[in-house]
Amino acid sequence: MVSGRTIGIAGAGSIGCFVGGMLAAGGARVALLARPRVIAEIEAHGLRPTSFEGLDQTIDVDRFKLSENPAIFSDAGVVLVTVKSADTVDMADIIARHAPPDTVVVSLQNGVGNVTVLRNRLPGRRVLGGMVPFNVIALGNGRFHRATSGDIVIEQDEAGTAEKLSVPGLKMRATGNIDGVQWGKLLLNLNNALNALANLPLRRQLGQRPWRRLFADQVAEGLAAIRAEGITPVSPTPVPLGMMPMLLRIPDVLFEVLLGRTMKIDPEARSSMWEDLQRGRRTEIDYLQGVITGIAERRGLDAPLSRRIVELIRQAEAGGKGSPGLTPDQIRAK
Repeated sequence: MVSGRTIGIAGAGSIGCFVGGMLAAGGARVALLARPRVIAEIEAHGLRPTSFEGLDQTIDVDRFKLSENPAIFSDAGVVLVTVKSADTVDMADIIARHAPPDTVVVSLQNGVGNVTVLRNRLPGRRVLGGMVPFNVIALGNGRFHRATSGDIVIEQDEAGTAEKLSVPGLKMRATGNIDGVQWGKLLLNLNNALNALANLPLRRQLGQRPWRRLFADQVAEGLAAIRAEGITPVSPTPVPLGMMPMLLRIPDVLFEVLLGRTMKIDPEARSSMWEDLQRGRRTEIDYLQGVITGIAERRGLDAPLSRRIVELIRQAEAGGKGSPGLTPDQIRAK
């Protein structure tokens, strides 16, 4: 565990509050930079990380710093960036103004371009890529519920940052190929938008073959685009990415067995993009399917399904009524 200096959480939303809470419970000095609504909720109820595995603990507010003032990063040894991709530039500038020059900055964000943005905005600082494989749901009253399995992965460095950040209940492991890991996670995250459009719990959605076929076609489309860029993605699950489209199409009973062996999902888990639509927030569609359509256009490839999903998510954002609750056939329709 990192000792002495503070671990800053730059953007204490669902992931940030869960990670920050687990670090604080593990004895780290933690500073959460959060919005007033989140601050009021945690001050009233404490910070309560829970999980599908049975974890349930409440951390009193006197065990960490909590503020909307980025001056709380003034003694940070590490800052974990957990904001949405569209907010990366603004958060980088905040870190530049308020964190010491030797602060290690770790991106725990979705997407594949955030590390480059952070390095460009924070020259001379050590910036590491990371990947969070699990989903966290904000359930209110200070409760942030981890609903799927997996360990956080952080770019390997000589200081052993990943190992030092690990605490009981929150393992972080190092990788020498963070680019491949992040591209592999992007492929899995293509289901975020499908889940948001479906208005179904993740496990129920993935338990239905028509939804899995749609996801399989998305993965195949994404793989073609990524490989055209000369990138080899690394699967964040034990299932090789090249086999995933085929395995997603198998009958429901067989898939349920496969899912149980490779990933654990809370029955009520939903994607973060679904939560964004429900709360009327901007989604990260441009940093997921939008990346695939961008590569396809540049490489002269066809990515009709990705384009269609981008269009549907933008319609849902504009409508401001949450998830539209579409069927696979409605998503495929033109």
